[in-house]
Amino acid sequence: MHEPIQILVISSELGNLLALVDILHREYWNSICASTVNECQEVLARRNIPLVFCDRQLPDGTYRDVLRMVRSLNIDLPVVVTSRLADWNEYFEVLQDGASNLIASPCQPTDAIWVTRRALAQFWHGRAKDDGSE
Repeated sequence: MHEPIQILVISSELGNLLALVDILHREYWNSICASTVNECQEVLARRNIPLVFCDRQLPDGTYRDVLRMVRSLNIDLPVVVTSRLADWNEYFEVLQDGASNLIASPCQPTDAIWVTRRALAQFWHGRAKDDGSE
């Protein structure tokens, strides 16, 4: 039996965090919550996570620190940045930095679900290629 998919949500904004966790839960995805880059590192060191949602700004850094940390752990992992602004300039900026997507926060259910499904499909597709099972 497979373990349920666990998605890491990093946010220091409690309302936004709970809203996103609720959206994910309604789609039967489990969430692990963190509020800092350091907590994110602890979670990723212990668990196999296929997707991270991360606020643009965190108390101890930014999404860029999360991206650097993910790369330093040598994990091919989609990171979706959440931001209040979420305009086109910011979208292109986070993609250039290596994030997989950007959505507005607080998240709209349709946006969060679409981005999650897309990111998980890409993650599993990449895993299948790495395993040679494609």
